[in-house]
Order: sequence, then structure tokens, then C-alpha cells
Amino acid sequence: MSDHAPSDPVLFARSDDGIATITLNRPDTRNAISDLPMIDALLAALDEADRDITIRCVILTGAGSAFSSGGNLKTMSGPGGLADDLPAQTRRNYRTGIQRIPLAMEALEVPVIAAVNGPAIGAGCDLTLMCDLRIASETARFAESFVKVGIIPGDGGAWLLPRVVGFSKACEMALTGDAIDAAEALSCGLVSRVVPADRLMDEARALAARITANPPHVVRMTKRLLRQAGQVSLSACLDMSAASQALAHATADHTEAVAAMLTKRKPTFTGR
Repeated sequence: MSDHAPSDPVLFARSDDGIATITLNRPDTRNAISDLPMIDALLAALDEADRDITIRCVILTGAGSAFSSGGNLKTMSGPGGLADDLPAQTRRNYRTGIQRIPLAMEALEVPVIAAVNGPAIGAGCDLTLMCDLRIASETARFAESFVKVGIIPGDGGAWLLPRVVGFSKACEMALTGDAIDAAEALSCGLVSRVVPADRLMDEARALAARITANPPHVVRMTKRLLRQAGQVSLSACLDMSAASQALAHATADHTEAVAAMLTKRKPTFTGR
């Protein structure tokens, strides 16, 4: 079910199986994400998906032939754009504009799959990195291309990219700005799977269905632990794990999972 008009910057559709699809819907700009209407619409869609407990997984993709071209070069330096004649205002524009996206993505509890249908360039590449899982069409390309236009990764790419592909590969991508194809993205771990273009959304939904088949609260807690574990000590991670486990043990879904396993039947999870 779609909750937005076809002309909206971002389309949001939820299905009865707990999967929501968020589509960047500006094919005329190749789904650039630097303009405020796009940023606000994307943040609103992500917030809606996270607040709705019936949504168990999100697929993020782009309309048209591109996933996202990143920054809209035609408007970045114009009125209302990110760049201002006053550097202090440019800094503020980034903080109150595009940098809200990685913070929101980091705070999400619901898992997000990037279904990369075409080029993901600059901030578009970084948007895929903000997702938890990435599947690429054979037509996808990725480029940390900020250096090519004389700027730095202003949306968190310097933090995100090394954590996904490692420091050396991140340096190669960010310092050359060169694009890599889907096969190379698979080999360096940027994506977990490459599929034919006409199978991309089917494969993304199949992966989402494998996630949504599990208890929803446990899925969300597991995602949070995975996100937080890389930023805290082992002791702190164990403490968070113990607290989350106490909640997991108290759920009806845990009781159902154990009963189903012992009786060798398929479990029915209700999110309780």
C-alpha cells in the first residue's frame, strides 16, 4: 500500500508482510539527496518506518536508472543550497541538512536493505553505506567521488566507508574518486550480493522476508547491538547484551520459538 502521491520526493509503501519500501523519487535529478525537500521526505519516511512496530524491515531503492547521484551540483551553491559565501553558514547548512540523514539512519531500530538499482555516487554511495545490508543490480556502480568535484565527504563517508570496505580500499575509493562496478563492490564487501537488474527487488524482498520471519523485537534489538558493538568495549557490549537478553527472554515470541522447535513445527510470531 502506497501512502504518498507519485510526485512526492520519496515514496513509501508498506505491505501486509511487514516490509516497507522507500523509493527515492526524483529520477530527473537521478535521485540527488542534497536538497531539503528530499532530505525532509526521506527522514519522514524513515521515522514512519521506525515508529510503526508492524514494519519489520525496510527496503530502500531509487526510481529510474540510478539509486542516487548524491549531491545536486546545480543547486548546491545556489539559494537554499548547502554551500554559502560564508563558511560558517555552509557548516550550519550541512549540520541542519544532509548530515541529519546518517544520524537518523544510525538511530533506526528497523533493519534497512539497500536495493541498489543503478549508480550510487558520492552521497548516494554513502547512503548505501548507512543501510544494514546492500544488494546490487548488475548495473550498479559506486563512487566516493567527492574529490572529483573538489570537496570532501561531508555526510559521514569518512566514518562509514572504512567500516564497510576497510581502510585501504576506502582510501583508494575516496582519494581517487573512481567508480567501481557491482562485481568489484561484491569482492570488497561493499555489497553482499549482485543480481540481474530484473531480479533486484524480488531478491531484496526475499531477503527481507527471511528477516521478517523472525521475532520482530529480537530483530530490532539484535540490529542495535550490532550497530553499538563496534563503538564500545567488550565489557560494555556484554552489559548491553545482558539487558537486551532479559527483555528477549520475557517475550511471548521466545516462548513460542522454543515450543515450536521442541515440537518440530513452524513458529508463529506475534511481536509480543
